[in-house]
Amino acid sequence: MATFGAPAPAAGANTMAAPTDHNVQSAGNDGISSLTWSPTANILVSSNWDGGVRCWEAQEQGGQCRALPKAQVNHEGQAPALCSAFSADGNTVFTGGADKAVRMWQLGQQPANGVPQQIGAHDAPVRSVGYLPTTNMIVSGGWDSKLKFWDGRSPTAAMTLDLPERCYALDVRQNLLVVATAGRQIISYDVTGTPREAERKESPLKFQSRCIAAFPDMTGFAVGSIEGRVAIHYFQKNVPPGKESFAFKCHRQQQEVYSVNDICFHPYGTFATVGGDGVVNFWDKDNKQRLKGFPAINRTIPCAAFNAQGNMFAYASSYDWSKGSQFGSPNSQNEIFLHYVAEDEIKPKGKKTGARR
Repeated sequence: MATFGAPAPAAGANTMAAPTDHNVQSAGNDGISSLTWSPTANILVSSNWDGGVRCWEAQEQGGQCRALPKAQVNHEGQAPALCSAFSADGNTVFTGGADKAVRMWQLGQQPANGVPQQIGAHDAPVRSVGYLPTTNMIVSGGWDSKLKFWDGRSPTAAMTLDLPERCYALDVRQNLLVVATAGRQIISYDVTGTPREAERKESPLKFQSRCIAAFPDMTGFAVGSIEGRVAIHYFQKNVPPGKESFAFKCHRQQQEVYSVNDICFHPYGTFATVGGDGVVNFWDKDNKQRLKGFPAINRTIPCAAFNAQGNMFAYASSYDWSKGSQFGSPNSQNEIFLHYVAEDEIKPKGKKTGARR
């Protein structure tokens, strides 16, 4: 177990983080942009740059994970699908993409021409979507610097809010919505009823925000940047006794610095980060410890997610475009892996005396 800021495991030629991880079939023909689990079942959905939205049924038995391909739909014209989210009942998937559309897919139903129903639109690509369980609304953030709310029945947004810049990421946790935009702006909203801005601040990190995730207890959020750092931020009114906001370095190899591509929380309140260095890390923010660092794989990891039960961790292996199109290749492999999460890998272990950040 390492402290925050300790060096990451050395890079290697591994194709997966752990040798027993399951390679999911039919992961797509281009980069994987998001991974999302159903909140009610072990159903995994991905969105891809090839326009596909794919669905698998997963299971874990005796520490072994398996996934069976179930269905696929595509954004219109095979426009890249950039994001995905589930409804609270796990029956519906919402996606957004470069076709500027917000789409709705009822699982178990095959839409006409394999294109899911459009329920909303932006004036630029839709970068991130979420589902608001308290109001059953869908929220979408676009590169048109708009945050829009949809009820799924009308193509007209129920509400539109101006963002200070393009939306780069958003996350929803019960009645908390957090949004990271270009220009290092972070806005949090209370979405108990009519969405209301609760806090607006500049990112604690000095470089562009790449991902954001709300704490499970809604007392704050974690934000990751392109410069291999994560900031843990508590809302001022919710700072627990003995806790404070802080930032730490991660996803760095020797002198090389890599993007933190995704942050996802486990039901225990611990979390994972994945990055451009091909590394998966499990962290404990409360005790400022890295619980586990996996050996680097031979490709970047663009996204990841824990299932609702917390015993399976999905992560993608595909090019994240961090070095531009000249380093992309149509022959690059795009894979998804399932990792069985043992309790001793992810459960908080208690504070280590003298731990450094």
